[in-house]
Amino acid sequence: MSEEDFILPNGADARTLPKILLHDHLDGGLRPSTIVELAAEIEFELPESDPELLANWFHEAADSGSLTSYLSTFAITVGVMQTAQALRRVAREAVVDLAADGVIYAELRWAPEQHLGRGLSIAEAVSAVEDGIAQGIADVEARGGWIRVQQLLCAMRQGNRSEEIANAVAEHHESHARPGGVCGFDLAGPEEGFPASDHQDAFDLLAEEFIPVTVHAGEADGLDSIESAVLDARALRIGHGARIADDIDLHDEDAEGTFAHIGSLAEWVKNRRIALELAPTSNLQTGLAPSLAAHPFNLLYELGFTVTVNTDNRLMSATTASLELARLANEFNYELDDLEQFQYAAAEAAFLPSDDRDRLSDMIAAGFDEGR
Repeated sequence: MSEEDFILPNGADARTLPKILLHDHLDGGLRPSTIVELAAEIEFELPESDPELLANWFHEAADSGSLTSYLSTFAITVGVMQTAQALRRVAREAVVDLAADGVIYAELRWAPEQHLGRGLSIAEAVSAVEDGIAQGIADVEARGGWIRVQQLLCAMRQGNRSEEIANAVAEHHESHARPGGVCGFDLAGPEEGFPASDHQDAFDLLAEEFIPVTVHAGEADGLDSIESAVLDARALRIGHGARIADDIDLHDEDAEGTFAHIGSLAEWVKNRRIALELAPTSNLQTGLAPSLAAHPFNLLYELGFTVTVNTDNRLMSATTASLELARLANEFNYELDDLEQFQYAAAEAAFLPSDDRDRLSDMIAAGFDEGR
């Protein structure tokens, strides 16, 4: 990354703008140097032992055009995150790195069931991440900064522990007011062949407890996956969701200026303001679109969908929240007002009480006013 990569069309630096990040995987944002050190402690074999070469390996391995290949890189990061000490360190560093990029609120998601290989219980793993996030927030505040971060617990589509994870979310949900507390549930992993409806008991439990849910859908699979997320999981947000564009028919403008016919599923997602957690760079890596220009982000924004800008996995995609904004702005000629709207949309969709969401919106307004 060079300094020029962060510059917006108006000359502003995207890093100076306040940002909301709803979709960022804890195990997808490790510092390469941390991976090397953690691997050495447990004698875990890496493809590269030099941090810079390892960073390049992750990016190249993830840039495959296949979600399955992309996900295979997590064997390394998850492999070194199997102790409480490692989870605390990774969580703390993630918070510090996000704050340095101008993020003021983030929801870090991760799957506890994948971090139990060295004897941790789910409760111990969740507590370790909470402690690490709290330490990171304290570090940021000690340097004069401010950030709020919570955790989203993921269950894996291909697994059979979703009800157990849902129960863990319910048990820890009262902690969401604390730094690093649990604010909601996510279903992650390979979409095709693993429908959300396979985890109906978990979603019913969460609904009974009034716990907010987001679901990975519409990334590697199509409209059926999104429909299941909305109807079976009662998802308030869609992780990625870019393939909702498959329910939109484009044509030449008619006499009334209409150029798109929006199908019933897309109309529901749009009208209910179900936020799309779009992650453009990651989406290109997994083959969702051949180029940023061809990504449906701008189409969805122009049609009034609730679009948010996310990193997904900062390590694998060699990206940050600021870089994602700058790339979009330079591709689609967005102005600061557009970028500001993306932050308001994310703030409104955050799994927070309404008063807290309003406070985030106030911080966004103040920060963007300074950036003009």
